[in-house]
Amino acid sequence: MLSKRTKIYKSLSEYFQLFAAIVFASIGLNAFLLPNGFLDGGVTGVALLIKTFVDINLSYLLIIFSIPFLILGYYTVSKRIIMKSIISILGLALFIHFENFETLTDDKLLISIFGGLFLGLGIGIAIRNGSVLDGSEILGVFINDRFGISIGKVILVFNLILFSITAFLLTVEVALYSILTYIVTAKVTDLIIEGFEDFIGITIVSKEYEAIKLAILKELGAGMTIYKGKKGFGSKGNIQDFDIIHTIINRIDIKKMYRIVADIDEHAFIIEFDVNSVKGGVLRRYLSKKKGKKLATFLTEHNL
Repeated sequence: MLSKRTKIYKSLSEYFQLFAAIVFASIGLNAFLLPNGFLDGGVTGVALLIKTFVDINLSYLLIIFSIPFLILGYYTVSKRIIMKSIISILGLALFIHFENFETLTDDKLLISIFGGLFLGLGIGIAIRNGSVLDGSEILGVFINDRFGISIGKVILVFNLILFSITAFLLTVEVALYSILTYIVTAKVTDLIIEGFEDFIGITIVSKEYEAIKLAILKELGAGMTIYKGKKGFGSKGNIQDFDIIHTIINRIDIKKMYRIVADIDEHAFIIEFDVNSVKGGVLRRYLSKKKGKKLATFLTEHNL
């Protein structure tokens, strides 16, 4: 159970980060996209598109077009997420309304890249703290819940329709630059949510599991979880009881991992899978080689 002080600190930290998300997103909109008539994807893109034809403040449009998605979210996601999303969207609308950033550049390529960069920072930080600045994510969750269509596909179709309308009503050039903005926004959002480190999960099944465990400790210093395997039947018939090795490493070490295993058992069965989020354990800070060797020696001496 978290202490009351820890809960207060965590809550304050979340809302401080949401404020930072609002600032980043408003810079992307006010300093880059809005003055130059460029769009992004999602609800923000719809509001920007309408803004080019109707003389209404963008902050009002963001609130108006977010309402239907927030109502959908009320029946799909938790009430806490909806409340924080309402606060975030209102905060973004107010910030856009009262703060006028100076236009930093007229270069279209820089506008697309840096507009998407700041907007992606804002959206990513908001999502990491249990909120959304754009309702299209909520639409994706709702349709996924009702029809089983992936969230990514829903958002992709939504934006394809939006950019097609943009090309028809405005120009193909604006639509293309808007697509570039959306790609940058989406990529930066993913980096903020998933982190810059790219981890890989590895499961190893081998009759030489003892030697492989020691080699991983000595050469990689990576932590492991060991599962007890039971007898099974494969191409070589019955298999005796064995240990199944499960570990998570940085993607940069994947070739070294395969080499370590192949040197011991070239017929080892290896499963590799992506890991989106990791917390705790010894992963973030691998065991040093010195510590890894000491631990490996200890395990050998005690037949562990």
